[in-house]
Amino acid sequence: MPRLPRFALIGFGVLLGLSLLLAAALFLLIDTDVYKTRLEKLASQALGMELTIAGRPGIDLFPGLVLTLEDVQVRRQGAQLGAAKQVTVGIELLSLLGQDLRIGKIVLNQPVLTITRGSDGRFDIEPAQAAATAASAPAAAQEWPDVALTAGTIVFVDKRYGKGFEARDCRGELRRLRRTGGERTDFLREVSFTADLGCAQVRKDGFTLLDVKFLADAKQGIVEIKPLSTRLLGSQGQGSIRADFTGAVASYRIAYTLAQFPIEEFFSTMSLKKLASGRMDFSAALTTHGTSLKELKQAAAGHVTLRGKSLTFIGSDLDEAFERFESSQNFSLVDVGAVFFAGPIGLLVTKGYDFANLSQGTGGSSEIAILVSDWKVEHGVAQAQDVAMATKANRIALHGGLDFVNERFDEVSVALVDAKGCVKVQQRIRGSFQEPVVDKPNAVAALAGPALRLLKKGGDLIFGSHCEVFYAGSVPAPR
Repeated sequence: MPRLPRFALIGFGVLLGLSLLLAAALFLLIDTDVYKTRLEKLASQALGMELTIAGRPGIDLFPGLVLTLEDVQVRRQGAQLGAAKQVTVGIELLSLLGQDLRIGKIVLNQPVLTITRGSDGRFDIEPAQAAATAASAPAAAQEWPDVALTAGTIVFVDKRYGKGFEARDCRGELRRLRRTGGERTDFLREVSFTADLGCAQVRKDGFTLLDVKFLADAKQGIVEIKPLSTRLLGSQGQGSIRADFTGAVASYRIAYTLAQFPIEEFFSTMSLKKLASGRMDFSAALTTHGTSLKELKQAAAGHVTLRGKSLTFIGSDLDEAFERFESSQNFSLVDVGAVFFAGPIGLLVTKGYDFANLSQGTGGSSEIAILVSDWKVEHGVAQAQDVAMATKANRIALHGGLDFVNERFDEVSVALVDAKGCVKVQQRIRGSFQEPVVDKPNAVAALAGPALRLLKKGGDLIFGSHCEVFYAGSVPAPR
């Protein structure tokens, strides 16, 4: 192995000595309070916000020049946008010799970040000069350092829709964050980045997602979140989101599956006692576009499916109740049909319908051999395609739609059907999700006594029976 020239060894020793001398100078000569003031000023100018550092900065040279800042806060016009217990800033050492300070990476420890999108569509984290630049000369391209966070909290509020979410115990990294140069139009069209993020908990609209993890890629106005994994209702879900901001109106494509979730977990989230047990599969594939919540609802299209086998309906023996109905005429099919709404598609519906009669029950339980709930979504209305369930002796089916734009039932009927799919008993529900009107059951073929029942069966054998088929889906009639 060749030996290094003597001048190379000397040069290496000189560099090492200079590094040690620089380290000593930084620790002994730098007034950190003065440096902190300068750093606050530079960071505030770069962000277009007010950044303050409450703690005394620390400096470390190994493995590179790293500043450690304690108790950092960021504000804009008096409103706090973010705070972090500790921030470490990696600085390229050679950039200290020039005019521009180059930051390699920023690590936020225990940050609390609040991001708001105003009614005008702008984010409060956008640089302050963006609005002025949009109406004047083209802006220069911007590039930011990589940012990592640990044990973070992220709060997002969208004032356009009155919606948002809160994520806790987040960790991950945002890399290659850039903004293209030119005329300023829309922040989401101009920004690009990649991200790897995970949060222990995300709360939105009364539901809690656990162990949320995703990869994100944004480029030229298209944001892809894929894969997206979550833990919801005690099961692991998988999905993806694609948002396209390149057109005049943003468009979205959402896919999600939740396999074998326990239905009792759903009732628990609704603060109801356990009405059913067993495991079900849920899947959804939806597209939409718009600039307001109403437009997004009106444009929603796609498919939603909820399916389950070997379920237990708790509180009533349905087959016994159906048998008694012919004489008592005192039973609510809608209470039974509410099981069809006990999945993610019916969240709005189940919030309006209180399950009062269903919760009281009559005692006993029922085996549900199969439940199929397939819906086609068009213009914000979910239309039942194949919605039915079978007990040991009966089938119940549903027709109609759920109008999520106007939050109303759209010609919804629940029916007890025979082996041919003909209606034996039918009941309708109409009105708003909040105050539904449930009609009395209509017994199409109710018979009062054994003699009439036998007479009808005899007539069917001789002449046959005809009806308008209510259900001809995939759920077979019990044998």
